[in-house]
Amino acid sequence: MIAIVQFLAKNKAPFTINIYPFLSLYGNDDFPFNYAFFDGDTTPIVDATTGIQYTNVFDANFDTLVSSLKAAGFGDMTIVVGEVGWPTDGDKNANAEAPHCDLDISKFTLFGLIDEDAKSIAPGSFERHWGIFRYDGQPKFLVDLSGQAQNKLLVPAKNVLYLPKKWCMFNPNAKDVTKLADNINYACTYADCTALEYGSSCNNLDANGNASYAFNMYYQVQNQDDLSCNFEGLASLTTQNISQGNCNFIIQIATSSTFSLRPSLVGLLLMSLSALMLL
Repeated sequence: MIAIVQFLAKNKAPFTINIYPFLSLYGNDDFPFNYAFFDGDTTPIVDATTGIQYTNVFDANFDTLVSSLKAAGFGDMTIVVGEVGWPTDGDKNANAEAPHCDLDISKFTLFGLIDEDAKSIAPGSFERHWGIFRYDGQPKFLVDLSGQAQNKLLVPAKNVLYLPKKWCMFNPNAKDVTKLADNINYACTYADCTALEYGSSCNNLDANGNASYAFNMYYQVQNQDDLSCNFEGLASLTTQNISQGNCNFIIQIATSSTFSLRPSLVGLLLMSLSALMLL
């Protein structure tokens, strides 16, 4: 590590650090919840060596790096926070409320513009939900990009065209459900079902609701191909929105392509447009 720091110093490059307070909560159920947020805990944690009081883990982690660089003789090195964020689904602590903040866009790099529904979930199901926009270019939450309370909020993508209002759901008249689990697993292998995870936005669905969510995600990924809503007779089509509460059963974005595109890949086509709208 010292060799890397020496290289950075020699080339007058900054030291980049990624700080994710969310991961502190994700990795430890005993971690003090409020300490993960910038508004801090009511009871500061005191560093036994320096006597400095910390009200949030971000500041504590940042100062740990500052102290380490000073101890190594590089106290004047510029430090850049390369990544910081909060996922909005896929875990019990992931939500759209936590990210509310004022952000000076000139000092930060936005890591995730749109959710990535094909991203590896090896670290956790939340990995697909770092975006500040939904798959269709609609903002997830209010955030002032000026950082100066100027209400320069995220601008939603306009004139988004969706496929017809059709959903794929569990067939209540299905006779043989012995292969239901296998069909749900198949659907979730080729579509994103992370919203069904414990504590996530669709975690409160019943067994039939879980099946419907999985079947619909696959059906939409396949651009509403009627043949993709069968699942050995376990699924059927409906024109009634089967979303429940905070659990949104999506409709795919319309595309002229004849190939099946996943929601996030279609969303990439909106990325340039959304980025321009942020300016």
